[in-house]
Amino acid sequence: MKKNNITKSISILILTLLVIASCSKDEGSSDGNNVIENKTPTLNTNKTTIEFEDTQITKSSTTNTFSISSQNLNSDITVSVGDNFEISDNNISFTNSITVQPNQSKTVYVRFSPSTVGSHTGSISITNSQVNQKNISLSGIAIKLRYNYKTYNKEHLAFGSGLSQSSIKKFDLHNDMSKIENIKMYVQLECPSAGCNAWDVFANILVREPVSNEWYEIGRYITPYGVDTKALDRGIEIDVTDFKSLLSGTVELKAYIEVWDSDGWNLSVDFDYTEGEPDFKNYQISRLMQYNRNSLEGVIYGEDQSKFDLDKSISFGENIQSAHLRTIITGWGHATPADADGRRCAEWCFRTHTIKIDGANKFQHQMRGIGCGSNPINNQGGNWQPDRAGWCPGMAVPLRVDKFSENLNGKTIKFDYNFYPWVNDLKTDASNKHAYYAISTFVVLKSNEEISAAIVSD
Repeated sequence: MKKNNITKSISILILTLLVIASCSKDEGSSDGNNVIENKTPTLNTNKTTIEFEDTQITKSSTTNTFSISSQNLNSDITVSVGDNFEISDNNISFTNSITVQPNQSKTVYVRFSPSTVGSHTGSISITNSQVNQKNISLSGIAIKLRYNYKTYNKEHLAFGSGLSQSSIKKFDLHNDMSKIENIKMYVQLECPSAGCNAWDVFANILVREPVSNEWYEIGRYITPYGVDTKALDRGIEIDVTDFKSLLSGTVELKAYIEVWDSDGWNLSVDFDYTEGEPDFKNYQISRLMQYNRNSLEGVIYGEDQSKFDLDKSISFGENIQSAHLRTIITGWGHATPADADGRRCAEWCFRTHTIKIDGANKFQHQMRGIGCGSNPINNQGGNWQPDRAGWCPGMAVPLRVDKFSENLNGKTIKFDYNFYPWVNDLKTDASNKHAYYAISTFVVLKSNEEISAAIVSD
């Protein structure tokens, strides 16, 4: 009896082992047939398109990445790319073609390195003889080469004991102007620890002219109401190309903000010199008139203007190929009588100014709204949205460029700046009794030949 039980147990054990072996052999098969292991070659990438940010020619963009994964390949993978783009397997050495070992997941780096200005497209080809080719489309816009120079860096300008509304400093800027197409200035305002100043005030940047030792206003802007300029990526932008002859090498700059509180602003200013084909090789600039020390030291409007010299004589040399006037002007004060629509002068009243040349009307400046409500710095306090006469809180003051079409070589002309007739009744409260136009006007000459600056006399 015992022997029979042992024999029976052995039989059951053998049968069990046979069943396990059979199941193991047939695992994965729903019909009991043997499964053939999948040896199909595969090649994949996690991206089909890559778009790069705008990149300066001769420079490289920020590096982007993609991954390659493969299985069951018996040879290396070739990754290649065309002109204006580069790839790397280590984010250090970049080239147009690399080899990736098979049967792994690999990160590859790619960057945009354009040599010419414009829109560029390309493609990354990922190939292996055992599988279909994979492609990644590339695109980027190449822009002109720019040289950036930092000047003021979080310079605190404020009013009060131990504080100053202005700062004068020397900076080293670009030396060689032969290939500089334009110069842009960027102004950033940050809030000091005490918070941003609550008012929209007159502010500008000036450069010292080394012969006359006079300060030339290269750009003017108005501070925003109680907020910084971080809504603008680079800050308030002003074209200062006209001052090319003065913004070279070591220069002395003056920053001014007419703030009357101790909070003030932290000011940063930088310049972009864009390389390209200049419109003309040589620039010269001369001061025509400047009444712009601050908002309340401009030309008084609607009263006796005898102390302001608005009539000038301008003499030109030879070889001049282009000439224009560059004017910056802002109106200030809330003097009466107001216009029919309630606009007081000269911050609000819309006016047309006329420049006469040799006694004849030549150019006009429309002092009207420029769209304050559309300012990207749109979270300001105060009454930032209503249109002033030619300026807005938190924006650059417009540059008014008047180009001469006639040949001025060897000539002398008479310049006369005229304001629209209006008489101040002097009835406004004492703090806003007068109307003012803070103004600066320069004569800009250009040529491919050597030229001299225009001579301005009273």
